[in-house]
Parts: sequence; C-alpha cells; structure tokens
Amino acid sequence: MIFIKPTTAPNTCENILHESNIFPIAGVDEAGRGPLAGPVVACALILPPGLVINGVTDSKKLSEKKRDHLAAEIKAAAVTYAYGIIDAATIDNVNIHQAVLLAMKMAVMGLNFQPKAVLVDGKFAPNIPFPTMYIIKGDSQCHIIAAASILAKVERDKIMYEMHEKYPQYGFSKHKGYGTIAHIEAIKKFGLSPHHRASYKIKGWD
Repeated sequence: MIFIKPTTAPNTCENILHESNIFPIAGVDEAGRGPLAGPVVACALILPPGLVINGVTDSKKLSEKKRDHLAAEIKAAAVTYAYGIIDAATIDNVNIHQAVLLAMKMAVMGLNFQPKAVLVDGKFAPNIPFPTMYIIKGDSQCHIIAAASILAKVERDKIMYEMHEKYPQYGFSKHKGYGTIAHIEAIKKFGLSPHHRASYKIKGWD
C-alpha cells in the first residue's frame, strides 16, 4: 500500500491524476461512524474522467431528498460502484476505526474495475493494493469522494429504514441510529437491539 499526501489543493487531485494519464480513479468515503446502532457503510466508485455532477458535495450538507436525487444521478453515471457494510457486532469486536477501514477495503475490492489510484476521505486509508491519497475533509473538497459520501449515506439510510420495520420502537427511521434524546429514551425502555453497538458508551443509559 502506498500513501500519497497531497501537495496541491485537494479539489485538483482528480484533474492532476487524469492529466498524468492515471485512470481509473476511485473515490471512497463512509457513513455511520458515530451512531449508536446500525452498520458502518463505505462506498467506492469510479466516475468518467472530467465528469462533474452539479450539486455533488459532502452528503452531510444535503437534504435527504437532494441526496436521493443525486444518488440516482451518480449511479447512472458511474463506471462502477460498490459498498462495504460492517455490522454492529463486528464494530464491537474490532472497534469503529478498524471497521471503517475494513468497510472501505471491501468497497474498493468490490469494484468491477481495478483503480490505478484511490482517493480516500480522512487521514487514514485501508490496506489496499493501490496507490492511495488520503484527504482530510475530502468529502467537501474532492468531487469523487463527495459522490462516494452521498452513495454511502443513502445506502446506510436505506438499511436503517429497513431496520425500523423490524424494530419500530427505536425510531430508526427518524434518527438513523444516532444518539438523540428520543433514541436514548427508547434504549432505556426497551434495552439494546441486536443492531446496537454494545461497545459504545451511551450517555444516560447503563
């Protein structure tokens, strides 16, 4: 594995790599690091060189409706995309940091085409056999990482809606597993579900 720290503005990374005839490039990001319940989901994707999809930015800055709309556009335009999904039990066993890296690795290795370079959000990168550039706050600075962040978030939300159907008492469809007051009150009343991260310290609940 090769780690490349960017020496230029992160939002130019894709163009610089393309101009150097480095293609395909994969972008990788995750959703679900902080919630008390549910999986962590990573997405890796490859877009055609030079493609810019209007409105794509850090998924946290977008409404759910806008994310869903953009996710459809991204999927239609992508050369390939794949997910890595790590459940709560595995998060408890290996810790969230390792779970994120594992999810990212699964996503990258699941792509239909091998990338020649990988752009990863954050300051750590998974152990993958490709040159890797990690970019702090990459989801707000790099188009392909932002696109990956949107797909990861939309896929994780879909899982949480499905989880809500089985465990409606926790309100997963509203908070997506995050530690809201209502969620913590539900945990106090009903205990932990099989999808809660038992290793997380939940404020106000023992």
